[in-house]
Amino acid sequence: WALIRNTSSQQQDTLLSMVLKMLRQTSCFGDSDRRRAMEGRDERQRTSKQDGQALTLPIQNGYHERVVCPEMCCYCFDVLIAHLTHTGSPRSPHFANDEYPLFVTWKIGRDRRLRGCMGTFSPRKLHRGLAEYALTSSLKDNRFQPMTIEEITRLECGVSLLTNFEKGHDYLDWEIGIHGIQIEFTDSGVLKTATYLPEVVKEQGWTKEQAIDSLLRKGNCKSPVTEEYRRTIKLTRYQTEKYVVTYDEYSRCRRRHKPY
Repeated sequence: WALIRNTSSQQQDTLLSMVLKMLRQTSCFGDSDRRRAMEGRDERQRTSKQDGQALTLPIQNGYHERVVCPEMCCYCFDVLIAHLTHTGSPRSPHFANDEYPLFVTWKIGRDRRLRGCMGTFSPRKLHRGLAEYALTSSLKDNRFQPMTIEEITRLECGVSLLTNFEKGHDYLDWEIGIHGIQIEFTDSGVLKTATYLPEVVKEQGWTKEQAIDSLLRKGNCKSPVTEEYRRTIKLTRYQTEKYVVTYDEYSRCRRRHKPY
């Protein structure tokens, strides 16, 4: 850490990003390591707005301090397991309880097949929001059957906090792998919406046009999809902070640290 502090600002950004990446690859790193990784001399503020509400992220040494953390994923596991085993709600978690739009994603098996993903674009307190969507995404995603206790050990949980909302100039005004996208479109007089998180398009290997057409299908669009129709779409782009924890990592964390 002393070596990092004695480098230039640009080098600090690079080195700190490398350290954070290494720490995030561990299943459950300690508070002191996380605190050191987020140290910075100057704290500024970056604000992004969604529906008139400000989302403020602290900025340190040119990058924003990450809010998402592995404990959020572990808490989602706690909530789901407590529900499926009828053991009552877990205690309130220790991580920050700020307001963010959020999504909870469950994947299963070695091939990491999607098992459920739901969230909200309305900022929610993290404690209540994650508890709600841990269950909503695992039990009420109508693309899948409700999750069962037998599946728990093969799951991984991803928590995405949505930030930096911006209106796109057109349906192509976004970058693959960087932005999530939400589209609004009118179909037979009915306003419909659909969204993909930033990682989806890259994982599928789609072009921007293919992603938009897939989103229209996801949003149950019945109209013929033409270039003229695509240009009527209203697009909002956003970014996310995301953390993913497998069941094995969750189990190791819970052995090291008592549940809330």
